[in-house]
Amino acid sequence: MNKGYRIFSIILTILTVLATGFFVYQLVKLGVLPTQILLPIIAAIILIVLIMALLVVFMAKSVVSRSITSILMVLICAIIAFGGFNIYKTSSMLSNITTPEGKVANKISVVALKDSQIENLKGLRDNKFGILNTLDRVGTDKCLDAIANENVTITQTGFDGLNAEVAALYDHSVDAIILNEARRGSVAENEQYANFDNDTKVVYETVYYTDAVQGSAKKVNDITQQPFTVLISGSDSRNGFAEAGRSDVNMVATVNPQTHTVLLTSIPRDFYVTTQCDEGYGCAQGQLDKLTHTGLHGVETTKKTIENFLGIEINYTLRVNFNSVVNLVDALGGIDVFVPEGYAVESFWTNPAYGVHEGENHLDGEGALAFARERYAYTEGDFQRVKNQQTVLMAIAQKALSPAVIVNYSRLMDALGGALETDLSDEEIQKLIHNQIDNGGNWNFITTTLDGTGSTEFCAELGDRAYVTIPNEESVQMARQQIQEVLEGQPVTESAPAQEQPAEQPQEETPVVEDQTYVEESTSQGDVYYGEDQTYVEDPVYYDPNAVDSTYGY
Repeated sequence: MNKGYRIFSIILTILTVLATGFFVYQLVKLGVLPTQILLPIIAAIILIVLIMALLVVFMAKSVVSRSITSILMVLICAIIAFGGFNIYKTSSMLSNITTPEGKVANKISVVALKDSQIENLKGLRDNKFGILNTLDRVGTDKCLDAIANENVTITQTGFDGLNAEVAALYDHSVDAIILNEARRGSVAENEQYANFDNDTKVVYETVYYTDAVQGSAKKVNDITQQPFTVLISGSDSRNGFAEAGRSDVNMVATVNPQTHTVLLTSIPRDFYVTTQCDEGYGCAQGQLDKLTHTGLHGVETTKKTIENFLGIEINYTLRVNFNSVVNLVDALGGIDVFVPEGYAVESFWTNPAYGVHEGENHLDGEGALAFARERYAYTEGDFQRVKNQQTVLMAIAQKALSPAVIVNYSRLMDALGGALETDLSDEEIQKLIHNQIDNGGNWNFITTTLDGTGSTEFCAELGDRAYVTIPNEESVQMARQQIQEVLEGQPVTESAPAQEQPAEQPQEETPVVEDQTYVEESTSQGDVYYGEDQTYVEDPVYYDPNAVDSTYGY
């Protein structure tokens, strides 16, 4: 036998054996396959590699047989190595999403006007500070304590609302203000302060931390046998899960593994609810506000508020990084969504570069995000946005389970690792997969959306009035009944369609307010409320991921 070929065949065999060992190790480590399936797969792979090694090293004599067996061996080695790498990426993704950040950073800044001569904390000595009287008291007090520890004496001026505090900075009534960085986006969305980031500078900053997740005590004992609930919370935080942000997507998934039923209950972001949180989170405990504002104090506050609102216990949380939807959809090669008759949109207000037509639409990441955020183009407003969010989630799931995903599998795993975070454990996810493989069966997915009527009410987290959705009590009672039916394994009562609200159509001109009463106007930047001494814009504007971010990511 040719000496060069023998060396080549031995090296090729060693590489294939190493690739096989890596594949088997990663497959066992992943732990998603039951033993009765795992062992035959491992045995078959080892047998194939053994046979090919014997053919390549000892039995192939002619040039033709050597060429054929070598090519086959190279292909087998490549396939096994590729499979092992993708299993490794899957394992890393599961580890990433099931290991929530232990703490969430809450940044509290001392902000001054950019043209001010103040450059640091000492420059503020004996000057006037604007603080919020009740909002963010935990963070405000921590910042004031830190300032006192620096031996800097200040004069405090209290304000009941965020807009009033910022206005005082602009008109020089105060020299600086204390601002929770999670509220920076709300300030900049106010038309009067659209250039807030450019007009101001941070001269001092403190950080305090709250727990990311506290729900371990509510976990079920056997996730394959007992029904459970999962809060799916989508945050608009620009810096991922490490910082608090508004919860713009709020869904409760009720899962019964015995009946193979999943009920997805969507709650509009503007629902006017009573805020609930643990001491230390700094929320407006017991006060009415939009559901989306609970996210400013972390997912635990959102979870407790929804538990109180629906009268249920939530066992797990699944956090979705809203802006990572772009990377996730692009990693899938785009998604396909169906738009029914009458729901075509030529150009979204959230991103004018995108729109949808009736029928099937193929959307890239930016298009999917714009579609999921749009509400001004629809008569049903926020209710249609919730439906679009459900459509996007379903489309992502369908594409992720299709064979075509193998082409971008590694990229998809990376995107999932940055887009999701859950307090479900690796073991619980493995049990769910084991159970599905062992028992099979199709799942029945049911979607429902709570409804209500639009109104303008005082929001505790703003200290101002803003547009909200007053919950329809009949709709809420039906949601509670449906959740209980799924938990008890009963047939789910069909709910009535969500009530339509008046369209929040954009207008170009500002209405004249003569009687100083609040008037709502919708613009491309969001809901604007005109009233005495204030204009407030609440809804998130389109965020360009290609834009140059400021220090704080907005």
